[in-house]
Amino acid sequence: MAKMKDADIQARLQDLPLPKNIVKTIHADALAVGVTDKEMDEIIDRVMVGYKLSQIEACDAAGVVAAQSIGEPGTQMTMRTFHYAGVAEINVTLGLPRLIEIVDARKIPSTPTMTIYLKNDSSLTDENGKQDYAFDRDKAQAVAWDIEATKIDHIASVTTDLAQMKIVININEKAMNKRNMNFMEIAEKFKEKIPDATVEVSEENFQIDLTPKDQRYRDLLQLTKKINDITLKGIEDIKRVVLRKGSDTEEYVLYTEGSALKDVITITGVDMTRTTTNNISEIFSVFGIEAARNAIITEATSTLREQGLNVDIRHIMLVADLMTSDGEVKQIGRHGISGEKASVFARAAFEVTVNHLLDAGMRGNVDELQGVTENVIVGQPIKMGTGDIRLIAKTIDPNDPKLAKSVEKKTVRTRSQKNAADKAELAGSGSAGSVKVSSEDLLEAETADATAEPDEDWEDNVDMDIEETVTETADAEEPKKRRGRPPKAKAEDEE
Repeated sequence: MAKMKDADIQARLQDLPLPKNIVKTIHADALAVGVTDKEMDEIIDRVMVGYKLSQIEACDAAGVVAAQSIGEPGTQMTMRTFHYAGVAEINVTLGLPRLIEIVDARKIPSTPTMTIYLKNDSSLTDENGKQDYAFDRDKAQAVAWDIEATKIDHIASVTTDLAQMKIVININEKAMNKRNMNFMEIAEKFKEKIPDATVEVSEENFQIDLTPKDQRYRDLLQLTKKINDITLKGIEDIKRVVLRKGSDTEEYVLYTEGSALKDVITITGVDMTRTTTNNISEIFSVFGIEAARNAIITEATSTLREQGLNVDIRHIMLVADLMTSDGEVKQIGRHGISGEKASVFARAAFEVTVNHLLDAGMRGNVDELQGVTENVIVGQPIKMGTGDIRLIAKTIDPNDPKLAKSVEKKTVRTRSQKNAADKAELAGSGSAGSVKVSSEDLLEAETADATAEPDEDWEDNVDMDIEETVTETADAEEPKKRRGRPPKAKAEDEE
């Protein structure tokens, strides 16, 4: 059979009730393999069956299931700090503390780090024949120096001359050249950052002398502190940068201690499409709420997986959607999602119970009892599963002319029932003396009923009806007994 064309595949997929990423995957794979029309039908049928099976059932408690799926493995997580991505020089918080940081939406994580990828077009070379940044160590190291914050103690020795009340800075030329820095640029940086001090420069000796305007010991100590805080080159928030090759590629990757996403992506040679940080609030401020949602999913999943725990990503996606649904990253706590619930009981059940109840009482708030927590508190069925179904009874006036007249029910009887009724009537008449029915006639009628076919829904009652009829007829044929006491009892009384 002929293989389907691209336009035909798109036409078959465009109206399917499936997520865009699934449709895109089916389209790409079907086009690459070259499926026929019949094979495409089978693929669509199987995908639809799998998609329907993966959907959640109506009235299911999705939030409770997601909370349990993340919370139960969380009890098995350790609380240590591990080395980051195999880099011994940089530590990062992992395990349970990291998971708490994510769901609490901390503005600054305890150990902020970045993974900086460089531009990796291996076909690009500069005038010196060097490859692009990701494949050339010297160029990658130059990017690292541009990012890492360079302080004075990295490139010079600082001494305090108390006799002459000045600070002497001796620049290490080799360290300065290694970081691609210029002596006069360093001197200008000091003049710019410390305007209330006299700066003397000796370019031949690579020496800088700083003297406070007020010749006091206190001012000299404060000047020393200011010198150590000045960032001569790089980004101030990034304390350290480590250069390593990727685990599965030959390209160089930068790992940082500290995070400054907004400044890093402007550095020449940095690939901003792949560079990431573990500071979710920074991602939100730079790239927006959708990127922050993806960062929450990625960070939570990698934290759990690093501990060897496997949690379905859909549960983590639900938490991420809840945290970012209002257009900003909110924590799951009393200052975020739990504290903004409409239900008073739900807020009180989480934290600071008395305060919530007092405030609600003073304001006269009304709880609609729509959620799980508040219905559990008052002892009602929760609005989940069968508890979400409501039955409504309505009283009907039989005299209402708008209502249709009810259909009279017709009595359906089997032939045996009809015959039994006739027999009983005849037997009753015989007892009165008008008509007599013999036992032979009754037996013949019963035999005819047994061979006859029963009517609609009374098959199970046919045998029972015949037995009852025979019993009644037999009773009717018995002779009447004389009234009064038995002869034996009467004789005993006379004696």
